[in-house]
Amino acid sequence: MQITVLYGGPGAEREVSLVSGGAVIEGLRSMGHEVFASDVSPSDLSGLDHSTDVIFPVLHGEFGESGELQEILERRNLAFVGSSSKASRLGMDKVATKKAWEAAGLPTPPYFIQTTAGIEPHGLSELVIPCVVKAFSSGSSIDVFVCKTRPEAEQAIETILKKHGQALVEKFIAGPELTVGLLDEQPLAPIRIVPKRAFFDYEAKYKATDTEHRFDTGLPAEVVEHCRDLSRRANQVVGAMDLARVDIMLDGLNQPYLLEINTLPGFTPKSLLPEAAKQAGIEFGPLVDRLVRRAHQRGGRQAL
Repeated sequence: MQITVLYGGPGAEREVSLVSGGAVIEGLRSMGHEVFASDVSPSDLSGLDHSTDVIFPVLHGEFGESGELQEILERRNLAFVGSSSKASRLGMDKVATKKAWEAAGLPTPPYFIQTTAGIEPHGLSELVIPCVVKAFSSGSSIDVFVCKTRPEAEQAIETILKKHGQALVEKFIAGPELTVGLLDEQPLAPIRIVPKRAFFDYEAKYKATDTEHRFDTGLPAEVVEHCRDLSRRANQVVGAMDLARVDIMLDGLNQPYLLEINTLPGFTPKSLLPEAAKQAGIEFGPLVDRLVRRAHQRGGRQAL
């Protein structure tokens, strides 16, 4: 097939997207596909004019993962890998996602929304230490602060408010961190993240060589299975398609809390979804081949 890979983009995660895109291009070519690569942006959509059977977007964060690009593809009735514009918009907005999960009865850490006008409580009505302060729509742990003191939290909130106008402040859940990749809307084996630094941040995700990804989670089998099922349900609520990754924290009693969903997870050599697929016996080439064939069979989609 003729495949167009869209990568790069205008967002803060551009560097990761370029690496992910390069890996996807190589994987597709290894499976015999003809690949056209385009560094796409809102001001340069020329890559979409190239004759193609399927579009494979590999843009993380702003524009590429937040629904704008997907809406353009839907309006052009192009077949593409991944979630719809509606699901992408929801999954990119951490607060909207948490509200959707709350409405569905799924567990997520207590939080409040901080704006310049005040706070909107959702289980938390005041600052509790330790806490996590986040931007609503940043990925790859960009603009995320784990705060162990009140001054740290106040400074983090001020930083996020100045940059984004609103901040998500969550109760910190102390315990194991799991991530669950989903392929064809079904959960793969959970991976326990064990960073050598205090927080699984951008450096730990993409640059550090000492972060451990453990399929042997050290958790009871029923807890692992519960997390898999919780991830499947969380993905279903958002409406993510083809591929996704759900991040979970467990407390001291092994009670899981949903943190966020990535509707277009990374495809770098360190990325977690390809690693989980490999654990299931799906190598990288067959993985990307499977995704484009599913998208081709589904065909073009209309904007909702």
